[in-house]
Amino acid sequence: MSTTTTIVTGGKAAARRSTRRVEPIYYLFLLPTLALFTLAITVPGVIGIFFSFTDSIGLGEWNFTGLTNYIAIFSDPAILQAYLFTFGFSVATVVVVNVAAFLLAVGLTSQIRFKKALRTVFVIPMVISGIIIAYVFNFLFSNSVPEAGASLGIPWLETSLLANPDLAWVAIVIVTAWQAIPGTLLIYIAGLLSVPGDVYEAAGLDGASKTQQLLRITLPLVAGYVVINIILGFKGFLNAYDIIVGLTGGGPGTATRSVAMSIILGFNGGDYAYQMANAALFFIVAVVISLLQLSLTRGRNTLS
Repeated sequence: MSTTTTIVTGGKAAARRSTRRVEPIYYLFLLPTLALFTLAITVPGVIGIFFSFTDSIGLGEWNFTGLTNYIAIFSDPAILQAYLFTFGFSVATVVVVNVAAFLLAVGLTSQIRFKKALRTVFVIPMVISGIIIAYVFNFLFSNSVPEAGASLGIPWLETSLLANPDLAWVAIVIVTAWQAIPGTLLIYIAGLLSVPGDVYEAAGLDGASKTQQLLRITLPLVAGYVVINIILGFKGFLNAYDIIVGLTGGGPGTATRSVAMSIILGFNGGDYAYQMANAALFFIVAVVISLLQLSLTRGRNTLS
């Protein structure tokens, strides 16, 4: 008995040692990726943070200025407006994208004809460049939509939404959602297809309507996928740039200028150090948001 115990115990210890040991070949495969990430992301990031404490214009001589750039950001109305627009736009787009994608996913997983072909059609916007989509919609909002508004007698549509400081953001949300819905749709379809059909059969036998099944069965069972889409969408929309450039260029005025656009325009305009400070603050904000999202989802099985 003791011999058996010793053998079993020794075997378990050997198994634990073998699971803890990492083969050297893994480090060999990891090294190129780690080196590329360090050279392309980490080193430029550290250099950028360093220059955010200077008065550098991107070349030539520079001097240390301490926290001057960071302090100036909090009193710069253009930067504060960019943050306000970026967060407002991100929240609005997340809501539009998730509601539209979820309803489409419900429809495309129901018993309808040609649903596979329809899924393919709805995914097409995901593979088109954002800047191309923006230029196409720019033409539509500047020409086709005003003509339709004039023929229908709708005054607020007779002029381009892109030229209206109060409504330009609506056009950006529409176009961004049009491109982002397909990716979100695929995740929701995967979630809906993972729900057992027996659950709906049992609910139907108990007299539950389609609406009750949607609200009390489908939504709770795909809640993890909703969380995933919200997190991915919000992080992606915070970096909005190409669609805004193609639609409004940040205008009218600076009404639709995002944080990413402010940073890039500052680099091109000689505000290198100042916008590096802005980029560093934006990075900190993104990290804080990520930590908050992780704290909300920690310890949960988001796909159950």
